Amino acid sequence: MGRWIPFRSLLSSALTIVFATAAARAACAQANAPILGRWDLTVQTATGSAPSWVEVILSGNKTLVGRFVGSGGSSRPISRVDFASGTMHFAIPAQWERDAADMQFDATISGDALDGTITSTTGVKQHFIGKRAPLLRRTSAPVWGKPITLFNGKDMSAWDTFGGTSNWKIVDGTLANVKGGANIVTKEKFTDFKLHIEFKYPKDGNSGVYLRGRYEAQVEDNGDAEPQPVHLGGIYGFLTPNENVSKGPDTWQTYDITLIGRRVTIVLNGKAIIVDQTIPGITGGALDSDEGAPGPIYLQGDHGPVTYRNIVITPVTSGAK
Repeated sequence: MGRWIPFRSLLSSALTIVFATAAARAACAQANAPILGRWDLTVQTATGSAPSWVEVILSGNKTLVGRFVGSGGSSRPISRVDFASGTMHFAIPAQWERDAADMQFDATISGDALDGTITSTTGVKQHFIGKRAPLLRRTSAPVWGKPITLFNGKDMSAWDTFGGTSNWKIVDGTLANVKGGANIVTKEKFTDFKLHIEFKYPKDGNSGVYLRGRYEAQVEDNGDAEPQPVHLGGIYGFLTPNENVSKGPDTWQTYDITLIGRRVTIVLNGKAIIVDQTIPGITGGALDSDEGAPGPIYLQGDHGPVTYRNIVITPVTSGAK
């Protein structure tokens, strides 16, 4: 004769199995959620379109988290992304905004496209569309072309200005931004390249070298502070230098930067501080979010005085991937 098992025990065991199965299915659903990955966004603002970016990843087996980049500032962590039935939502606190409210992000996904609304900390709603960010993987080694001098020490014929009144001058063969104002951008666009550029900033100076106009290599007076992704040598908000090799203000310093697809190597003052690392997405201040397209070199001038010289780029030959 079999052992008698109370009905309550049977019911409890059955419910445990049901709940465990449901939890396993929910975890599996999140692990395969179509929202996972990196997304390049274009936001419609009152003055036109602005670039943005979001990444969603799985934390553990059921929680979605991520990172967000707006048109300014640095990458912001997302502690939780809610996703169900093709709809996602998250909220993040203010970064540089003065308001106390959270920014709200709502979107629906259809295939490899997002459509949604960002509600700012002031309550302003902005529509956006998004597409999956390209992997930018290269299937062959780069073949480098001839070096191109982007600044001849005499004029700014290779550059355009944008974003305000230009305060860039030619001073003793250097390209000097004498006070905060417009940024400058090369007329020519590039895919993969090696860039040599020398710079000097005053005490507390702040500028940046944007690669393809989308990824900022920070130029800033950080003293002897421990390396951070928002300090000199970092890809702003994303990649942290392995050491601080700054020479300080009012001294010429040198960047040698190689960008192949998303993979970047940064040599600052002769020291390799970021080696063959992947740039996840655009940084704040990017010109656009079209990561698969060629882009210019862009020098930030809106923060204050900075001086550049000996700007030489060696692009990959046409057709190389």
